[in-house]
Amino acid sequence: MLLRVKSRSFVLCLFAVCIFSEFPNDVDGFEPISITTGVASITAIGISTLAANFGSIKSKFLESCDDNWLKKDTQGLKNDLSTRLHGQHLVIENVVKAIQAHKRHLPSKALVMSFHGWTGCGKNYVGRFIAEHLYHQGMKSKFVHLFVATHHFPHASRIETYKDQVRDWIKGNITACPQSMFIFDEVDKMPPGLLDIILPFIDHHEEINGVDYRHSIFLFLSNTGGNLINRKTHEYWSQGRKREEISYKVMEEVVTTGAFNEKTSGLWHSALIEKNLINLFVPFLPMETSHVKLCIRDDLTSKGHEISDEIINKVLDELHFIPEDSKLYSKSGCKRVSEKVNMVMETI
Repeated sequence: MLLRVKSRSFVLCLFAVCIFSEFPNDVDGFEPISITTGVASITAIGISTLAANFGSIKSKFLESCDDNWLKKDTQGLKNDLSTRLHGQHLVIENVVKAIQAHKRHLPSKALVMSFHGWTGCGKNYVGRFIAEHLYHQGMKSKFVHLFVATHHFPHASRIETYKDQVRDWIKGNITACPQSMFIFDEVDKMPPGLLDIILPFIDHHEEINGVDYRHSIFLFLSNTGGNLINRKTHEYWSQGRKREEISYKVMEEVVTTGAFNEKTSGLWHSALIEKNLINLFVPFLPMETSHVKLCIRDDLTSKGHEISDEIINKVLDELHFIPEDSKLYSKSGCKRVSEKVNMVMETI
């Protein structure tokens, strides 16, 4: 567990206490004034040395924008997504590659990924995994910034104020740490045009007023295009084809069309799409019964419960599946699995 050091004074005092503790209570041949003078001299030397190295010491205890606190664990990210994210082959394949390329080479621009799909398909889940494998503090890192539309931007009439706030927040935080990450959740509920304010920060500029924005990451999370994604996925199923046969190229066109043309979307007619500044449109496919079962197993395991077909089926019975004729897809994905597991376990 990391010790949080609140001030330089604390560190210096601690150092002085350690030095004093090295002296015995009674020293033959020394007058009290001599001991005091000796300790003061040694303490002064220690304090000056400590002050000179305070930056590196501080970085060990307080989160800083350096290798002590930043990670590039893309292999760990791939492993976690492969074992804990179910039914999303397009996500695993493309998100990891995009982050690897961004971290391994000098990027020409900020990395911008737009996640699209129904509720409960894993968009926030993946965002959390990315944070955990790029920052030691994960989502609690001061370099990870989460905006939720219904909380931070609830009134369309205040869009100009919101633009100023978002612009200033991004400028200030990337100035403090170029490797910052910004997550915009519920983009479909944002006032159209709001996100265009970040255009200069994600365009191909080496720097703007002395600040390099190219190492930052932006994630957009949205339900926009979800119905189109589901329709295309169901089309493959109707043809007897596996969902794993769905290519990214096919889904990218579906997602970009939906994001750009849905009037309720925060990306409606967005300059970010027109200028091709979004690196990756990531489709999250609807969750089938088999995928929801895996989510239930994961939740039972994390809570230390017994895993049995009886329990899994009871949880499934608490969830809603569509369409009516096939009951193929979970209406809420895996989002409500944890609460339903808790309810079922109360009855057993």
